[in-house]
Amino acid sequence: MDSAQFIRNSVSDVDRGRMTIAGDPELASAVSAVKIYQSLRFQNSYRDLIASGPYQAAARFFLEELYGCVDYSRRDAQFARIAGAIERLLPQQAVATAVALARLHAMTEQLDLLMGRAWLAAPATEVLAETYVFAWHTVGQEEQRASQLQLVLRLGRDLDRLTRTPGLRLAMKMMRRPAHAAGLHELQLFLESGFDIFASLAKRKTGAEGFLSLIEARESELMRVLFANNVDIDRLLREAILPS
Repeated sequence: MDSAQFIRNSVSDVDRGRMTIAGDPELASAVSAVKIYQSLRFQNSYRDLIASGPYQAAARFFLEELYGCVDYSRRDAQFARIAGAIERLLPQQAVATAVALARLHAMTEQLDLLMGRAWLAAPATEVLAETYVFAWHTVGQEEQRASQLQLVLRLGRDLDRLTRTPGLRLAMKMMRRPAHAAGLHELQLFLESGFDIFASLAKRKTGAEGFLSLIEARESELMRVLFANNVDIDRLLREAILPS
């Protein structure tokens, strides 16, 4: 399957999920609660990186673009509208990154929809962490969660590789006007912001891999804990691994 068709299919999958959610106000509220909680969870897990230090900009980029509760419908609409032109408008090295972003977004939206349904079925409690853990166990999908994390890491490594391509930053800058005219400005902004952030990481001793290794280690450990049979929610709250 070519890049354009894959992007169209991914956006269609996301749109179908959105239509399902739009037709059920309770489900829409639950999915929104899941997204907000997961964004707060990421802020908890990476509060040290977000606060200061060499990985601050990268951590905030991941929070806003990959782990946030932002409405990406406008970017999706752009993806679908100009999918056939992506290979012509974007530098070739950036096309695979656009495809990976579409794949990750579709997978994330599907998992969030499943989490929203499980959230509604959770026993009544005032402790959101208990609801989240219940939903996580109900949904399961351990292989999908692992694939989701690997896609996040792949996006980071793709952006890191882009920074090593001679002349690519200038080419992306020159693409601003035609990309904006074609309705690609949201994707262009994502690529340029990611490029600049990972370019700054490349100047440091540990490079981007140091940051991505932290993401992989912390997310893998969190998944291990959440998939355990007996989750110690009190400890997760006490250690601020999960928000209250």
